[in-house]
Amino acid sequence: MESCDNKKMVMTQTSLLSLKDDMVAFIEGHGLRRVPAYVGEEVPTVLWDDEDNIDGWKDFVETAKAAGAPFLTMSDVRLEKADLELLLEELQDANFPDGDTPELEEAQSLTAYVGKVGYIQLGFAYQGVVFLHESTTSWYERYQNLVESIDRFGEIAFGSDDADEDAN
Repeated sequence: MESCDNKKMVMTQTSLLSLKDDMVAFIEGHGLRRVPAYVGEEVPTVLWDDEDNIDGWKDFVETAKAAGAPFLTMSDVRLEKADLELLLEELQDANFPDGDTPELEEAQSLTAYVGKVGYIQLGFAYQGVVFLHESTTSWYERYQNLVESIDRFGEIAFGSDDADEDAN
């Protein structure tokens, strides 16, 4: 197992579906409910930092229970064919007329993971802060990096909305 800079657990497996099933059973076994929700960046959060412990998510669930959390949020991301096709299209547009770029080849290699779960987020609120545990696969990290590179390219090519708002 390896980790990335933002302290998410990076799994070497190709799908986190069995991990998700284990999480559901463990959470329910502790008498906690699951709320299907994703906690975004606009909420004050603390990211669980236990990158060396493959079962750190279990400690996270037990900590939620000890904190008196009545539920955990749970969200997962499955790579959808339409999302990958959109990424490929945007990479082709960004690199026109050069059709063969490393980014495009990397994105094409992700077709093997369509339909697989690449990211799981668990969360619980405590005293106004949401504590998060994130698990991800290495291929999902690559996918996210490609999406972010397209977003950065769009900001550079077209300017950001923030710059337009600051000018007014």
